[in-house]
Amino acid sequence: MTAIDFDIIVAGAGPAGLAAALAFAQEGFSTALVGTTDAPHDARTVALLDGSVRFLAALGVWERIESDAAPMRLMRLVDATNNLFRSPPVEFSSREIGLDAFGYNIENVRLVAHLVDEAAKRPHLMLFPQRVAGFFADSQVATVTLDDGRRLTARLAVGAEGRRSPLRQASGIGTRNWSYPQTAVTAILSHTREHHDSSTEFHTRAGPFTLVPLQGRRSSLVWVNRPEDATRLAALDDDAFARAVEERASSLLGAMRLDGPRGAVPLSGMKATPLVATRLALVGEAAHVFPPIGAQGLNLGLRDGAALRDALVDARAAGYDIGTPRVLEPFGRARATDTAMRTNVIDMLNRTLLSDFLPADLLRGAGLLTLSLFGPLRRAVMREGLTPSLATPRQMRRETRRNDGKTPNGTGTTHGEVVSGAREHNRNHA
Repeated sequence: MTAIDFDIIVAGAGPAGLAAALAFAQEGFSTALVGTTDAPHDARTVALLDGSVRFLAALGVWERIESDAAPMRLMRLVDATNNLFRSPPVEFSSREIGLDAFGYNIENVRLVAHLVDEAAKRPHLMLFPQRVAGFFADSQVATVTLDDGRRLTARLAVGAEGRRSPLRQASGIGTRNWSYPQTAVTAILSHTREHHDSSTEFHTRAGPFTLVPLQGRRSSLVWVNRPEDATRLAALDDDAFARAVEERASSLLGAMRLDGPRGAVPLSGMKATPLVATRLALVGEAAHVFPPIGAQGLNLGLRDGAALRDALVDARAAGYDIGTPRVLEPFGRARATDTAMRTNVIDMLNRTLLSDFLPADLLRGAGLLTLSLFGPLRRAVMREGLTPSLATPRQMRRETRRNDGKTPNGTGTTHGEVVSGAREHNRNHA
């Protein structure tokens, strides 16, 4: 019989993998986290919506993350398509649904740094800063081979290594991939006017142009454009690029200056089917990839990890093996449903912007006008966008949020959930 080294091996040390590993270790599952933790210093930022904030608070890491994040208290949609039937600007206030903020925006490199710091000292969690070289699973055990030749075994492997996930590929899980005739230009800019914790999204014929607040007089930019226009913008020097952004934003934030690296990412999507295999579950971009529209990407990845944590805690309490189909398949079906709903909404909104079909323009404009005029519908849409009503993970529900970053009983475990007797790893690095 093969010796089992860990309860869970998480492959991939990006934000989704780190958060999932912290959640499992917090519940007493002996956990190995495999992957390099050096986040690239680029222009990527992450808008953590309310449910994700609650999850990170339950993990005990939110207080440190918040120190580098900027709240998003107002969201403004502006129709800049120059259509004949344009809707008026629509504003959404977090106070309208009883929240201090819709979420918080933070640079990706800072988010990863805080999660890595916590992972390095978390009991039950061991870090392996290597890459995955191989994966095999049978009905009894999952085996991950590292690029230094070592082999780790566990009852469950979790693939969180991104869209080219080695674990997913080795397991034979298929994917559906698609692309858009668009490129997202990203940057971080400083500006002379206050943003007042407001995020503004201009809907243009090429796609959304979005400015999201960062700390101070700084904002992150996601400018979705035609590939040829993205190439033209990339050729501009920093000052000319900042002026182009200022002009596109109608000088909303005053004069602008580049305050970090620029980036450009062709828009595409990916969905894995199914999300589980023999002793394997997928989370984050190993399971699904979204274009940077609507702040769904990492927030869905964190929902994956939080939902898997719930499934494993419940399985252990019932005496089930955490890596068996009776545990993993219901998780996979529930996450596939949630992901499909988000995928379809984002895809539809993006394609209506690209279309010059008059009925599509009328439908989009009528929808925005309706949201502007009818408060109950607007509030329902806001709540569903932040914390979907469908099978919300326990640590993302509003009642679990606490100022001290703990769950209701003052620990990382909710009442009625039993911590396993899995051995604690005293050394966090290997």
